[in-house]
Amino acid sequence: MQSAMFLAVHHDCGSMDKSSGSSPKSEEKREKMKRTLLKDWKARLSYFLQNSSSPEKSKTGKKSKQQTFIRPSPEEAQLWSEAFDELLASKYGLAAFRAFLKSEFCEENIEFWLACEDFKKTKSPQKLSSKAKKIYTDFIEKEAPKEINIDFQTKTLIAQNIQEATSGCFATAQKRVYSLMENNSYPRFLESAFYQDLCKKPQIAAEAHAT
Repeated sequence: MQSAMFLAVHHDCGSMDKSSGSSPKSEEKREKMKRTLLKDWKARLSYFLQNSSSPEKSKTGKKSKQQTFIRPSPEEAQLWSEAFDELLASKYGLAAFRAFLKSEFCEENIEFWLACEDFKKTKSPQKLSSKAKKIYTDFIEKEAPKEINIDFQTKTLIAQNIQEATSGCFATAQKRVYSLMENNSYPRFLESAFYQDLCKKPQIAAEAHAT
């Protein structure tokens, strides 16, 4: 429902920019829609921030949970535009990007990439095998609940590789999904209202600096 609202607001804002003039009413309506959009973004972002910590980290108490919600400075947020890896390396940036992909109905891409990152760190052969099968059933096989968009040959190769799972089972698919996000979703994220809002310096601070 939230994703549908995001798209509707995004579409309406685009239509308004083309069809309406600069009348006070149209400006007020655009601002209201923008505030609604940002509120939806922040609600979704909070969800991903709350669920971004591992079970071990979540047991450390309230202090660590509070640190999760620290908003980046405009300077920190601007660093995300320098490279896709800069965005993924930031906990807040990663959560924001996941929220954005969810709004575009393609969150399976980042979820698959994160699952692969976790998979590559697994040392136990037993856990490696079970995780490989789960990733395959979640993201790779035909009509998987979070099926990613990769070619048939890559899917077939993965199906063969997981029979004797190694840390490189999903390397080709992960690279393709990474490239897809970097070249398509990432540029759109940088143009989003939410990211632009993060890059703005607080008005009070800006005024104080000016004086």
